[in-house]
Amino acid sequence: MPGTLSKVWRRLATLVPVSILFAVGVRLLGQTAQSTPNPPAQAASATPSIASVPPPVHLTAEQDHRRLLDLLGIKELRSGGEQDANWDEAKANVPLHLPDPLVEKNGIPVTKAEQWWKKRRPEIVEDYDREILGRTPAILPKVTWQVVSSTPETLGGVPVVTKRLAGHVDNATYPQITVTIDATLSTPVHTAGRLPVVMELAFSGEYKASLQRPLSNTSSGALGDYGQTWETQVLARGWAVATLSPMSFQADDGGGLTEGIIGLMNKGQPRGVDDWGALKAWAWGASRLLDYLETDPAVDAKQAAIEGHSRLGKTALVAMAYDPRFAVVYSSSSGEGGAKLYRHIYGEPLSHLMNAQLYQWMSPQMLKYAGPLTPADLPVDNHELIALCAPRPVFIGAGATAGSDPAKQQMDGWADARGMFLAEVAAGPVYRLLGRRDLGATQFPPILTALIDGDLGFRQHAGAHTPVPNWPAFLDFAGHYLHSSAATNSTGN
Repeated sequence: MPGTLSKVWRRLATLVPVSILFAVGVRLLGQTAQSTPNPPAQAASATPSIASVPPPVHLTAEQDHRRLLDLLGIKELRSGGEQDANWDEAKANVPLHLPDPLVEKNGIPVTKAEQWWKKRRPEIVEDYDREILGRTPAILPKVTWQVVSSTPETLGGVPVVTKRLAGHVDNATYPQITVTIDATLSTPVHTAGRLPVVMELAFSGEYKASLQRPLSNTSSGALGDYGQTWETQVLARGWAVATLSPMSFQADDGGGLTEGIIGLMNKGQPRGVDDWGALKAWAWGASRLLDYLETDPAVDAKQAAIEGHSRLGKTALVAMAYDPRFAVVYSSSSGEGGAKLYRHIYGEPLSHLMNAQLYQWMSPQMLKYAGPLTPADLPVDNHELIALCAPRPVFIGAGATAGSDPAKQQMDGWADARGMFLAEVAAGPVYRLLGRRDLGATQFPPILTALIDGDLGFRQHAGAHTPVPNWPAFLDFAGHYLHSSAATNSTGN
């Protein structure tokens, strides 16, 4: 059936204007992708050849965005541009009325850790899967890791071995799509025992810059590249550094959703309205790199930190929430859709996340909350995403807020530092229930104040949209939990 529809699609595309095609016929294609489940892995008796399966459907982001709106019966979305942002804290919906992470759906208070793990936490996960992040496919393909190269070198004065890694994703069920996860791992050589590791999620240009030698302390100008000072700081502590390229296995573009790991799982068809988005797909890739780290004799994967900035700060938080193997997270300027409370109406509006340039991050169901519904209608808020990480430590970083300055994007007001701080405060009761320490403050701290004495950490630096100034505070915070058996001696002695 999907193959037949694909042929019909291509034929119609040659005969009918695209606007009419979407208004009349594309709904059928989307419903098929939604209602046809992936067959069980054991159902395939033989690997199909490329010639025997239809090629992926290719839609522009605008076409796919409109298709999903039609499937959901949404006529239009609220505007979410800069002109729609609120920059007045007095109008930011304070006091907040947040869902209580320690009250079950039936109204029963959560008073014991067992109740959290067995009842309340699964309820929150279900809400995120159903309404915000989308449902991960029940069966995902195997990833086979290859060490492409292994190079002795010196980074930041520290002798290391750097491995280029390639994770080959099994595409036997749909050979039309090839997916490879790109990553690197650098481990100090003059240390004893297996080392803690810090995994960074890198934008495409940043990942490319990280491969250049010597490492640069300044930005290449590529999106997300703020220089590689973080690597030298981590290596100086005797820890390993891993860099993952999420966009190598799932494009950051709605037009790429029928390719990459999402496209592979849908056999080249567009997403259904309950499918996972790029944030979950990128987090899946981080977990697959962690699989590899568990096999590398130089690394202690039980002491693995994960870090990401901006949209990848959202991803790092999702990976931490869904994979209990990650030990600590640094989510930098993750903002709306990350650590920021949706109900704290300041900076980036939720409707901005749902435009045709960014909607691919989330479940299509999230479109509802930028149209007929509002953030107040969400069954959860992001203090509960942080709570899903408990009892493991979470560090949230942000930059300066420019207040009512129209040039706020030159700073970091779009990410709403206060909204992220308030989310950590509201996650505190879950940490306390599980015997851990909360943030240790309920009032927003002065800028440059590092709150790192508890199991929740926070710092707002004085700069713009960058993770760099908060790296030292995060590493001090992580140092409470990650411990190498010996410090690296940069002289090699």
